[in-house]
This record gives sequence, C-alpha cells and structure tokens, in this order.
Amino acid sequence: MSPRELVVLGTASQVPTRLRNHNGYFLSWDGEGFLFDPGDGTQRQMAHAGVAASDITRICLTHMHGDHCLGLPGVVQRISLDGSRHDVQAYFPGSGEVYFDRLRHATPFHDTARIAKRPIAGEGLLTLAATERWTLQAHRLDHGIEAFGYRLVEADGRRMIPERLREHGIAGPDVGALQRAGELRGVRLEDVSEPRRGQRFAFVMDTRLCVGARALAEGADVLVIESTYLAEDEGLAVAHGHLTAAQAARVATDAGVRTLVLTHFSQRYDDQSRLRYMREAQAVFEGEVVVAEDLTRVKIRG
Repeated sequence: MSPRELVVLGTASQVPTRLRNHNGYFLSWDGEGFLFDPGDGTQRQMAHAGVAASDITRICLTHMHGDHCLGLPGVVQRISLDGSRHDVQAYFPGSGEVYFDRLRHATPFHDTARIAKRPIAGEGLLTLAATERWTLQAHRLDHGIEAFGYRLVEADGRRMIPERLREHGIAGPDVGALQRAGELRGVRLEDVSEPRRGQRFAFVMDTRLCVGARALAEGADVLVIESTYLAEDEGLAVAHGHLTAAQAARVATDAGVRTLVLTHFSQRYDDQSRLRYMREAQAVFEGEVVVAEDLTRVKIRG
C-alpha cells in the first residue's frame, strides 16, 4: 500500500445496496492507519481491500449513528484475534461514550485489544493528537446528534532543489546530513531548498452546511465529504442534516480543495446515479472529482 492512500471500504448511507456497503474509510499515512466510521460489514471490506486489522492505529468516529459505527465490534474483536500489540487510539464524540462502550464490548471474546478511548468535547478547531510530522484535528458539525469531522495536517517542510544541490556539490548521504543539521560546509538548507506546505486531508460526514465543514476542508489536498442527496432533494438534505453533491462541491471550492471525494449516497438513487453526482459537483468545483465506489483507492499526491 502507498505510504499515503485512502481506501474507501463502503459508500452507502443509512441503507446499504447491492453494490454499496455501509460506510468505512481507511487512510494509510506514513505508517499510521486511520479507520474512519466503520459501518456494518467493514471487517469483510477490509479483507477485500487487503487492509489488515493490525494496520489500524487510530479509529475516528464522526458520530454514533449505526451506519457509521456498527462495524466497530467486529473490527475490535479482529484486532484482538490477530494479536495486534500496539495501542489503538479511538476518537468519538464525548456524548456518545455510552454507545462506544457498548460497541467495544458488544459480545464476549478473548479481549487483548489495546483500545485507548479519546472522547471529544469542545468548540472550534480542536487538536486531538500531534507529532513532529502531523496534527490530527476535529471540529463540530451540524447533524441531528453530536458529530465531529476530522482533519490531518502535515507539518510544513522544505523541498530540495536538485540544481542548487549540484551547484554546491552536495549529493548522496550529504543531502540527508544537510537536512538534519541545517548547514553543511557553509551551505545552509535555505540555499538549496524552498518552503513546502504540508499535505492536508479532511473527512466530513453527516452534516448540513456549517462553519465546521468549511474549517475542516480549508486547503485540503483531499476532502472526503458526504453527498447523501442530489440537488433535487435539497429539502430532504436540510431536514435530515445532510449535504447535496452541489453543496459538498461548494464547500470544496470555497476551501481551495485539490481533490474532492464524494460518498455516503442515499439508497433512493440507483447505482447509475454516480454520473449525476459527478455532473452536479463539476458544475461547481473545478478540481478533481471522485465519485467513490466501494474499494476505490485515492492516492494522496504531493
């Protein structure tokens, strides 16, 4: 698997279809494995996609509606069965902790899974975890129950410029030495490189248009966002706390997103409706649009 790749495990909303499994998204990011919203059937979809339970290092639930979390018991039990030895951080809305606990221990099993609960509370853009290389953030969304979206932000760095390296006679292991020390034989890192903005990944599920959706999407290289309805059913979207494809595309446009991934489709639309989703999004958004299908893979490109 690529060091940075999104695997879409399921694309259905409340009701799965013949070709759409319930929600599920796995993000591989430099040795970390983020599992977002594992709906029913996620464990089997992981098998189809070649994602091992031991690959999961963090579980991120946007909210506690069943199509976003009923796959959790099977995933946790598989983590235990496979003997995964590392801690798995589990993030979820704080108000849903009672439901998380029920799912975590839904049935008896030989429990060796090391699941660390990380309930979310607060307003604005919240920092959930931070390393030297990236920061995981969350922001409240607007749904019928408490919901949060997620955002992964890589730290800014520098891009080496081959021509300048050659001019200064720096090659091979010396390049790494210069990057680590910041200076080598009188040559500064700034002399042979340029600033590089870190990559950003955003995950926005069940929500109406809101400040949180826009804040999470800001500057994202890849935005995964629900588009439960088509524009003709915008009234239903508002009533049930969801987005249309056009609204999702407007969020992406306003936020300067590079690649827009639409998902979480209502069962009212047949499997041929993906072209309508594409047209509605492309009418608003000029970047790359992916109308996700189960087992779609999206590279996070630099």
